[in-house]
Amino acid sequence: MRVRVLIWAGLAAIVIDQLSKYLVVHVLRVADQPGGIDVLSPLLTFRYGENRGINFGLFQGNTEAARWFLIGISLAISVGVFVWLWRIAASQRMLVFGGLLIGGALGNVIDRVLYGYVLDFLNMSCCGIDNPFVFNLADVFIFAGALGLVLFEGKKPS
Repeated sequence: MRVRVLIWAGLAAIVIDQLSKYLVVHVLRVADQPGGIDVLSPLLTFRYGENRGINFGLFQGNTEAARWFLIGISLAISVGVFVWLWRIAASQRMLVFGGLLIGGALGNVIDRVLYGYVLDFLNMSCCGIDNPFVFNLADVFIFAGALGLVLFEGKKPS
């Protein structure tokens, strides 16, 4: 019964991530916009990116082996988090954060399987600093989920 929260949070993250990528990349066609699409300039801009590595383009690999290695790592982490949360007496809050992390990881796995890379489109800059990096909502879910698990692990809900 508890695991439903984890599964629903994960499914919601996957759907939101994939829908956002479809809308921005395929409907708005951000790749055809050389300067990107200003949303809340300069804070938020849609800019097309293909990430063959991990966050911030680290460990870029254009080989099939690198692609499948990253898919395998993402799946292993997802299964590990799922099993860990299943085994402990995780609070509902932890289950939601775990679902976000797993859903974000699986959203990026879907991209790697379909395209060979992760579709990125979010760019945030501020205060005169032009940030060259792009990310996606799956990355936000992974970060928020991991942060939530660290902050709330073992704590009673208030």
